[in-house]
Amino acid sequence: MNLPFLVFLIIMVLTFLVKIPIPLGFFVSTVLYMLLSGIDVAIASESIVSNLYSRYIVIAVPLFIFSANIMNAGAITEKVFRFSSALVGRARGSLAHVNVVASLIFSGMSGSAIADASGLGLMELKTMREAGYDDGFTTALIASSATIGPIFPPSIPMIFYSMLSGASVGMLFMGGMVPGFVMAIALMLYVAVISRKRDYPRGTGFTLRQFARYTFSASVALITPVILLGGIYTGIFTPTEAGAIAALYALIISLLIYRTIDLRQLTNILLDTVKSTGTLSIIVGTSFGVSFVISREGIPHHAAQFMLNFTESKVVFLLMVNLVFIILGMFMNVATIQLVFIPIILPMLSIFNIDIVHFGVFNTLNVMIGLTTPPYGGLLFVVNGISDCPMPKTIKELLPMQAVLIAVLLLITFFPGIVLWLPRLAGYRG
Repeated sequence: MNLPFLVFLIIMVLTFLVKIPIPLGFFVSTVLYMLLSGIDVAIASESIVSNLYSRYIVIAVPLFIFSANIMNAGAITEKVFRFSSALVGRARGSLAHVNVVASLIFSGMSGSAIADASGLGLMELKTMREAGYDDGFTTALIASSATIGPIFPPSIPMIFYSMLSGASVGMLFMGGMVPGFVMAIALMLYVAVISRKRDYPRGTGFTLRQFARYTFSASVALITPVILLGGIYTGIFTPTEAGAIAALYALIISLLIYRTIDLRQLTNILLDTVKSTGTLSIIVGTSFGVSFVISREGIPHHAAQFMLNFTESKVVFLLMVNLVFIILGMFMNVATIQLVFIPIILPMLSIFNIDIVHFGVFNTLNVMIGLTTPPYGGLLFVVNGISDCPMPKTIKELLPMQAVLIAVLLLITFFPGIVLWLPRLAGYRG
């Protein structure tokens, strides 16, 4: 190991041990590596930035962030929640079922777990608390159901993965549909068992007239994923353009149809979007710097050789990848994990004959489970901050739900047809 790379690794380790902001740690470690290696920092930076700016698909990310912010600020979340309540009806533990159903529907609009948890989460928490549900159970369920957001299309993490791997965004989105439904069904089965055991209340019965009214009221929002996915798969617009369509559509229905956003709120939404995009841009830029170092040192090649020396079993490799990415998800945000570690793993996929679309979908679920894993999962802290529930209570309720999600993860990992069925129907031959 050469001195520049040793210094790079030491700074990276210190970044996590001393809790230095990750982008700052990445920046310092990369610059020191370049200086010690005699690399012109200006030329290397220009190369990194040019490589980043040529990935046009990444433009969709701030557009989907803007779209999610509009939906959370307007009446869309409320209408989705009411429609979900009417859909579930009088089932025991109905509000818990509504939590999952609403997350599945909302995921077809935002593509973000944080947007789901922070938008629908507040409404779900208040309603379930008033109905007598345990705070720990409610908080854990909000976090668990929010993981569906980046699996069911559209998905911001899958956009990053597409940018890195070259996999078709449309095929990735299509590949996430069935797993998204499987996750929702698995969580609802768990909710049904717990609701019966704890005698949680049944829902309110809805007449056909009421159901029709709630459906019609939410219909403008409900067709959002149909417009987006239909446009992508028919070739009317690209995934990047779909982000712009989603943002424009959310703006139109919130300003002109539901009329729940005024100009002051729109200004705040724009500011929040700029802040989120700015933060994400810093993470992406510094992560590309780390990827430059990793590539220059030949880490992907060495990692592949190490893995082949360790095992030639595809099953062992998949189990190790799942475990590693869940652990990474506990400590880092999704963009950092993907931009730094996906380039290391990608060369190994062909060695073990793993489809890149299949890997992209189950790897996204990997990281989402990591984000809810105690004690450091980022999504866990977001949801717990909303509910103000003691962390031990949330963790106690969360662990069985994580077991359910891990079971789904293993299912889609070892049965690729669950992910690839729809893409193959659409002509995918990967």
